[in-house]
Amino acid sequence: MLTKYDPNHPPDPQRWLRTDEEQRREIIKRYHRRIGFHAPSEAAHVLAHLVVENQAALGDETPVAATLLRLMEEGVDRHEALHAVGTVLMWHLNQLLRGEIPEDPDPSLVYFAELEKLTIAGWRAEHARRHDG
Repeated sequence: MLTKYDPNHPPDPQRWLRTDEEQRREIIKRYHRRIGFHAPSEAAHVLAHLVVENQAALGDETPVAATLLRLMEEGVDRHEALHAVGTVLMWHLNQLLRGEIPEDPDPSLVYFAELEKLTIAGWRAEHARRHDG
């Protein structure tokens, strides 16, 4: 069972997935509180970290692990790369819940396609646009 979390160091995938989901949430929450990070919604932020870490732990079953590595090659640390992927994830879930993404065929294909297009420069520009406008 994991007792600590540092998003800049990928957790061992097997240990991560074997750890109870509530425990994973708690260690993510504790990490962010320890560093003094505040999000508009702590629960949503923790959920984004949890889902992205879960997907990364699946290895080649999803493009998430490869996307994190590609984004880090663009010059950001793993934590910032997680935030970029998490932003795409939350946007995708929002669109899915609003019925703006068809559920058939597999809606995860839309998410995976968005990850393929994700760049740090594009993510930062979109983040700035949303917070400045």
